[in-house]
Amino acid sequence: MDTMTSLSYLISAICFIMALRGLSSPESARNGVLFGMFGMALAIVTTLFHDTVEGWILPLFGIALGGSIGAVIAKKIDMRDLPQLMAGFHSLVGLAAVFVALSAYFNPVAYGIGTVGDIKLNSLIEMALGAAIGAVTFTGSIIAFGKLQGLISGKPVQFFGQHKLNAALGIAMIVFIMIFCGTQDMFTLMLIVGIALALGILLIIPIGGADMPVIVSMLNSYSGWAAAGIGFTLENTLLIITGALVGASGAILSYIMCKGMNRSFLNVILGGFGGDDDANSITAAAGDRPVKIGSAEDAGFIMQNASSVVIVPGYGMAVAQAQHAVREMADILKAEGVKVRYAIHPVAGRMPGHMNVLLAEANVPYDEVLELEDINRDFSQTDVAFVIGANDITNPAAKTDPASPIYGMPVLDVEKAKTVLFVKRSLGTGYAGVDNPLFFNENTMMLLGDAKTMSENIIKAME
Repeated sequence: MDTMTSLSYLISAICFIMALRGLSSPESARNGVLFGMFGMALAIVTTLFHDTVEGWILPLFGIALGGSIGAVIAKKIDMRDLPQLMAGFHSLVGLAAVFVALSAYFNPVAYGIGTVGDIKLNSLIEMALGAAIGAVTFTGSIIAFGKLQGLISGKPVQFFGQHKLNAALGIAMIVFIMIFCGTQDMFTLMLIVGIALALGILLIIPIGGADMPVIVSMLNSYSGWAAAGIGFTLENTLLIITGALVGASGAILSYIMCKGMNRSFLNVILGGFGGDDDANSITAAAGDRPVKIGSAEDAGFIMQNASSVVIVPGYGMAVAQAQHAVREMADILKAEGVKVRYAIHPVAGRMPGHMNVLLAEANVPYDEVLELEDINRDFSQTDVAFVIGANDITNPAAKTDPASPIYGMPVLDVEKAKTVLFVKRSLGTGYAGVDNPLFFNENTMMLLGDAKTMSENIIKAME
């Protein structure tokens, strides 16, 4: 039985690796999901048949309950709400790690790690680390969920001595882990969990909305390491491998996202930038600078008379759920001989790959969707850049203003296009809280309003 279990777990691990590989590209993402589903199903069935599992009633009840809840959520969730959904799921993984660690502490015999008061040292270390990482993941993910859902302000929450407090709590947690491993004291374990819960909150509240893509991928990494900690406690090889895969891939993705913003990971953690979009005001920085305000009819006429159009989607498109209207608009243009492509910035939206998911849902051909490094040099030969709800990732201040908080961040060079059509609800700042001088360029026409309504009106004008 052990041989069959090990073989099945090995096959599951390979499936998870293939799933990660598949998810690295939109073309292979569907196959990646199928690999992941098969691997997880095989892992569950193998575990149910393992010698250590006594009875199927509780496991099957848990699977049925969790699966039903997951199915209902998946059926009802809007694509624009995926970032907060991911944050919510990460919190559950972290909470599970805490519960497993506490369960192992109070009933070590069931886990084969010793007896009460005489638990193996390596198990104590795994238990304490798993509980700490899980607790940080839980509260951190809850705060991220609140910011993404709009329940908590997206603005950074900062106070005097914040970093020193975080450092002190981190050091205290390490000290208490060492004490716990030596004494096996229950109160010390509870202190570790309590400090970690507080640290999860304090680490995320100073992060601004513009850094949320990095935070989502970072919490994904945390949840993976928490799962790996559970695996060590349960002595489950597959869970260790799976957790390590998720943890490593999340860490790599966080690095890629930081690179896309030209910021260090430490810089993001120690003080993010960003806040809420003030949709009802025109920023004071606008002054008396002239702004060209256009209509859907103007935009339709300009694009129909262009030879090439590059569409730049952002979070505004996601909020308005305008991806289907945008694709319909692109289909009309392509039918009239206009070359249409989509430019994706690595941190567009609120999670990695957010725009790719939305465009895939709208059945936009994969070969028309290009990343920043593949499309940026083409803007100077493009007739129209159609920016829909993307603010910070198109802000030329990132290249020209050393005093700007986003200076140095790679952005899409939409200002180089002959004409920029910019769909936005107002002239307010984006999540980074930074004015966008692109609004006032001579070749920019602002199309103020809801992204979906504006796109639908453009379609009517073109028809």
